[in-house]
Amino acid sequence: MPDGGTFVGDRSYPALVLNADFRPLSYFPLSIWSWQDAVKAVFLDRVSVLSEYEASVHSPSLTMKLPSVIALKDFIPATRRPAFTRFNVFLRDSFACQYCGEAQQTHDLTFDHVIPRSRGGRTTWENVVAACGPCNLRKGNRLPKDCQMIPRLPPRQPTAWELQENGRSFPPNYLHESWRDYLYWDSELES
Repeated sequence: MPDGGTFVGDRSYPALVLNADFRPLSYFPLSIWSWQDAVKAVFLDRVSVLSEYEASVHSPSLTMKLPSVIALKDFIPATRRPAFTRFNVFLRDSFACQYCGEAQQTHDLTFDHVIPRSRGGRTTWENVVAACGPCNLRKGNRLPKDCQMIPRLPPRQPTAWELQENGRSFPPNYLHESWRDYLYWDSELES
């Protein structure tokens, strides 16, 4: 068990995982590993430790500070085609209703078929958008032109890069100060 520091809430010393090019594997969800997985990867020589917490773990013969930022030694290419999931649709649409434009929490968004399934619409990237509950109910089983509810952005399959860029706009709940240089290293600096 880690010592040298106390646990704060549910904080369990996660490690930010970077690819071999020092970019996060994923921004949303943020690529993090538990301290146990990070320590195991260090001992298997699969990662380089770039930053450490003050907390450490002990074995009978070794004391090791817990890694806070690690980089893979082998580069993992990004997937070309993101999976079609409810979460990725919300991420593509920046967690905003595509009818009224209001930003929503994930649990307040729904999955809307632009062309309803009952009218031949399919469950694909090109026919599904994020919608708030009230807009989804108002649109109902109608076509966009029949109810004057046209999605703000035409639904389409995003690239993995687009999802990563959208994810950068939604910082995670927990950010250790040692992560900041690696998460936003290519953002424009304030003058």
